[in-house]
Amino acid sequence: MPRRRGFTPRSVARGALALLLVGAGVSHLTWGRRGYRIVVPGWATRLLRTDKDAIVVASGAVEIVLGTALVALPRERRRLGAAIAAFFVAVFPGNVHQWRTGRSAPGLATDRARFVRLFLQPALVAWAWWSTRER
Repeated sequence: MPRRRGFTPRSVARGALALLLVGAGVSHLTWGRRGYRIVVPGWATRLLRTDKDAIVVASGAVEIVLGTALVALPRERRRLGAAIAAFFVAVFPGNVHQWRTGRSAPGLATDRARFVRLFLQPALVAWAWWSTRER
């Protein structure tokens, strides 16, 4: 199949995903850092042998790296899509923990918002996968 030039729905979705990842990563390292600690389950700190703040900082750094790489490394787009989808799966337990405990974090101040957020995660996985399959 010949390679398409210009903007396609997938390339636009990929660019939006990259922006979302970088923006989320920056928020994990700055204004939202303290609030995101609430999302980290206690078992994660024991498993990783670190504290909640380190997990928030690490996840923010990973988001920035993945978002930047998605734009900077077009030849690796399929692998990056798989890595991004895996990242979204890996952080899902934090979303479940936040919903179950009913604790607010940046942008998720109500039980309804926390519940709806659970259904956003599979959509993010699908978005990462679909937007990176174009060659």
